[in-house]
Amino acid sequence: MAPLLSIEGVSKEYHVRGKNVLALDSIDLSVNEGEFVTIVGPSGCGKSTLLNLIVGLLHSSSGRILFRGNVINGISTKIGYVTQKDNLLPWRTLIENVEIALEIRGLEKSQRRQRAGDLIAQVGLHGFEDHYPHELSGGMRQRANIIRTLIYDPELILMDEPFGPLDAQTRVVLQEQLLALWSNTKKTIVFITHDLVEAIALADRVVLMTSRPGKIKSVARVAIPRPRDVYQIHEHQEFRAAYESLWRELRPEVKMAEV
Repeated sequence: MAPLLSIEGVSKEYHVRGKNVLALDSIDLSVNEGEFVTIVGPSGCGKSTLLNLIVGLLHSSSGRILFRGNVINGISTKIGYVTQKDNLLPWRTLIENVEIALEIRGLEKSQRRQRAGDLIAQVGLHGFEDHYPHELSGGMRQRANIIRTLIYDPELILMDEPFGPLDAQTRVVLQEQLLALWSNTKKTIVFITHDLVEAIALADRVVLMTSRPGKIKSVARVAIPRPRDVYQIHEHQEFRAAYESLWRELRPEVKMAEV
């Protein structure tokens, strides 16, 4: 079976202050349908640039990216994008923010409300439907951000450090809820994180990138069986082995990025 997403020899160069800066160098990666792939690497290695190329916000300097065998040349509604910043509209309530994509598509109000309400309940926000973003915690807003993308049923979901700004306890709660949503929907997810523990806990495969210019240093399959308990993940022998192996490869890249 052909992969859902194929990244073939992709490089990205920027022209900054009269100089050419190579952000990504010869990236090759395939992602299968229903797979949960995490990407981890040091700051500035081009992880976000890679997602922006996949979603069609940027164009590669060389190489190509294919979705279901077709070259990506622009933004597609089949690919959803969850950013670190929730970007909820402050004048709309929680349920109005979640349903906005269906409203734009012209879906009848009762149908979109039911769909939005179901997703809100799945992530533990029932009772907050009529609250405005400023009345919600950071974790609540990020849950809304995720289900606002899920509601229009994209085939591939890109997530750019969605839990980055949150405290450690809230991150684990949202990791658990994200795994539950993924298990129910079987969506394909590509998830960027700086947190190696998070990368291993969530993924089928962890992609490790080098310092800039970003290259793929290794791809490791996570042997921890599913369903996973993110609260007890550290107790798995497979977790400890994966963490030690990946950290040995990641540590020199982090040090190099700091120079």
